Amino acid sequence: MGFVAITEDYPWDKLAPYVRRAKQHPGGIVDLSIGTPVDPTPKAVQAALAGAADAPGYPTVAGIPALRQAMVDWFARRRGVEGLTIDGVMATIGSKELVGLLPSLLGIGAGDVVVIPASAYPTYEVGARAAGAEVLATDDVAAWAGDARVRLVWVNSPGNPTGAVAPVEKLREIVEAARGLGAVVASDECYAELGWVEPWSSDGVPCLLDPRVAGDSHAGLLAAYSLSKQSNLAGYRAGLLAGDTDLMARIVLMRRHLGLMLPHPVQVAMAVALADDEHVAAQREIYRARRALLLPALHAAGFTIDHSEAGLYLWARALDGGDCWATLDRLADLGIIAGAGAFYGPGSEHHVRFALTAPDDRIAAAAARLTAA
Repeated sequence: MGFVAITEDYPWDKLAPYVRRAKQHPGGIVDLSIGTPVDPTPKAVQAALAGAADAPGYPTVAGIPALRQAMVDWFARRRGVEGLTIDGVMATIGSKELVGLLPSLLGIGAGDVVVIPASAYPTYEVGARAAGAEVLATDDVAAWAGDARVRLVWVNSPGNPTGAVAPVEKLREIVEAARGLGAVVASDECYAELGWVEPWSSDGVPCLLDPRVAGDSHAGLLAAYSLSKQSNLAGYRAGLLAGDTDLMARIVLMRRHLGLMLPHPVQVAMAVALADDEHVAAQREIYRARRALLLPALHAAGFTIDHSEAGLYLWARALDGGDCWATLDRLADLGIIAGAGAFYGPGSEHHVRFALTAPDDRIAAAAARLTAA
C-alpha cells in the first residue's frame, strides 16, 4: 500500500478573511459554510455511551456483533437492502476516513484510475491521490466505461455539495459498467435520510445495495454511511460500511493491521442509534424547517438553487454570474459565510454551498438579512 503526501492547504482555510469580516456584522456572524451538526445528541444514545464507558480492552475492528446486526437490520428496514449478513458490514471511524483511505485499503495505486463525481467533496480526490492513483472527475459513465485502468468508481448520492440524487437507473448503469471492468463501486450515502422533494421524500433515496441496482449479488459493491447527520453523532465518529463480503474481509484485515478501531463505547451507542427511527424523523423535521426558511430567502436575494433535492445543503448560484469568491465577498457584508464552490472541483466555481446546520436563530437571522438585501 503506497502513500503519496498531499501538500496543498486545507481548502476551508481560504475562508478566513471572509470569516473575519462577517464577524464584524452588528448582528453577529452566521456560519453556513460547514455541515457540522449543532443539535443535541439523542439522550438514549448518550446514555448508551455512558453505560459502556468501562471499556478497558481493545475494541473490535469490524464491530461488536450487536452493532453489526443493527447495521444489517437498518439496511433492510430503511434502505430496502436484502441479503446482508454481519460478514458484510463493519464499523468505520466516521465516513470521511473511509473515503480517504479506501483506495489504499483496496491496494489501488500508480497506473490505476479512480472515478469521482464531477462536483465532489475534496476527500475523494485526496484519497485517490494519496494512494498514487489517477483521478477522473465525471458524471458521464461513457467517459470511463471500457477503460481497464479504472479500479474504483465513487458515487455520492445524495451528493455533497449539490444535493443531487442518483435514481435507480443511473446507479444500475454505473454498476453494470464497473462490473464489466472488475472495478469496485463505492457509494457514499451519508445524507440518505434527508430527502426533500418527490419521489425521494416519500420513496427514499436509492441505495447502491438495493436489489433493483445490485441484482442478486453485492459483488464489487460497497455502501458507506454515517450517523453524523441523522443522529447528530459527528463527535462520535460513527460510520459504517456494507456490501461485498470478500472486499469487507480484505478491508477489515488491513484495518486490523493499521489499528483503525471505533471505540467500544461508541459502538454500543451506535447500535442504539441505528435501532431508533424516531429521533431520525424528528431531526429531519428540524432540517426541513430550516430549509423552508432559508430557501425562499435565497431566491429573494437573487440566487438560483440547483439540485438540492436532498441532503444538508442548498447549492446556490448568483444570478449576476459572479464567481463564488465575489458572492462570498457580498455575503460577508451581510455577516454570512457559505462554502466556496471552488472547493468542489472545476465547474463549480460559480456556486456557493449553504449548510442547514446552524441553530434556528442563526438561520432566521440569515434569512432576514438575505431577504432585506
